Amino acid sequence: MSATETIEHVTVKSPQRMQELGRTLAGLLRPGDLVLLTGELGAGKTTLTRGLGEGLGVRGAVTSPTFVIARVHPPLADGPALVHVDAYRLGGGLDEMEDLDLDVSLPESVVVVEWGDGKVEELSEDRLHVVIERAVGADAPAAPVDGAAADEDDVREVTVRGVGPRWAAADLSVLAGE
Repeated sequence: MSATETIEHVTVKSPQRMQELGRTLAGLLRPGDLVLLTGELGAGKTTLTRGLGEGLGVRGAVTSPTFVIARVHPPLADGPALVHVDAYRLGGGLDEMEDLDLDVSLPESVVVVEWGDGKVEELSEDRLHVVIERAVGADAPAAPVDGAAADEDDVREVTVRGVGPRWAAADLSVLAGE
């Protein structure tokens, strides 16, 4: 880990908790932030982004932009817009994504890119990489969740890595919460 990088690991035991993590993460974000989400299909990337949208107070239901590639959710108040991009179907790097004008949206918005690793890092030296992995079998924590046993299929290990000067002094430990 370099001096311009911070990391936090969070165990998320339900889709509701993933959405809460998104709401908490939204409290750290500001216009110009780039967030890259990585995880297999069904890992919880859109659920996390739904929480981000709630936390940022944006208009419209946050759903997967898989078939439209990008959705813009304007703010309901003074906060930034949320630009939600799904780069899954885009094979190329930043060149292929230029048509989305993300570089134009970035200064006044929070831009979240699912499947963005290796495609949009050049947009900003400051970014958050969020990796969501399923905790399966023996790796899944067996602790109860809200008085009920955790469903192993819902348990995720989330790693949030802040890159660049913007995130060097950020306290990502608030994400671990509770």
